[in-house]
Amino acid sequence: MLAVNTRRLRSHVNGVLLLDKPAGLTSNESLQIAKRLLNAVKAGHSGSLDPIATGLLPLFFGEATKLTQFLLNADKRYWSEIQLGVSTTTFDSEGKATAIRPVDAALKDIEQAVQGFLGEIDQVPPMFSAIKHNGQALYKLARKGMEVTREPRRVTVHEIKVLGLQDNRLVLEISCSKGMYVRSLAHDLGEILGCGAHVVNLRRLTIGSLSVDQAITLDRLEVMNTSLERAQLLQPVDAVLHTVPEVHLTSLAVHYLKQGQAVSARHRVASGWVRLYEGNDRFLGMGQVLDDGRVAPRRLLGLGENP
Repeated sequence: MLAVNTRRLRSHVNGVLLLDKPAGLTSNESLQIAKRLLNAVKAGHSGSLDPIATGLLPLFFGEATKLTQFLLNADKRYWSEIQLGVSTTTFDSEGKATAIRPVDAALKDIEQAVQGFLGEIDQVPPMFSAIKHNGQALYKLARKGMEVTREPRRVTVHEIKVLGLQDNRLVLEISCSKGMYVRSLAHDLGEILGCGAHVVNLRRLTIGSLSVDQAITLDRLEVMNTSLERAQLLQPVDAVLHTVPEVHLTSLAVHYLKQGQAVSARHRVASGWVRLYEGNDRFLGMGQVLDDGRVAPRRLLGLGENP
């Protein structure tokens, strides 16, 4: 999993680190710290978390960076603490208060109101987000005091659990599709309740089948002695994508696959993305099942590497 490149004095690290991101850092800042600690050449992350947020942030290293998109599309689950009675510019505690209103809603009113957010909904993303408008991130425009019209996005909220309400602090656990902003949900819920609201604390608990219980902290990485020791914590990239169906290929089929050709293989997958293996265990990357049942290469990892 680790091969030293002495010329660049960095290591060709391949694999995935499940990080429990701390509050106060951006996702990219967390990534850069981990990259330095692992002495890695190449790194990326799957699914940003706001600076105030903590929780599961998968970090991809080396060849694994080719496959970040396959976790971006997975469902997520969040724990969130929401302050009722105060609206902010960012829809969270990092923003400036825009309105302070009394809170008259009881727990039963909140439980009824959240039902309106279940299922497929159209959600307007917040101005303070990384979504692009004419090539520029919305949050950059927002920092200049600008506001632009944002098109609603269709997202799915699978479940909302109301875990408690005390001193106008509401605690929710939310299971949702990709692209759903908890900050926007909190803001919209506050408007429905007539008191306003913003997110105070946010923690990502799961992405697909991955749990924050599997993740490690930057503090734990820091106290380890060497980058080699830290690299032992990496998981093979196919281990975090195990919900994607797998297809096993013969050596002959792999020969043609590596030349960019679609190949025939035994499988029971009707269509869509699949994990590709040579034989029983050598992970090759990702492919797609075509209409005729053949498998086409799409995201193959570097030959000779097996993250």
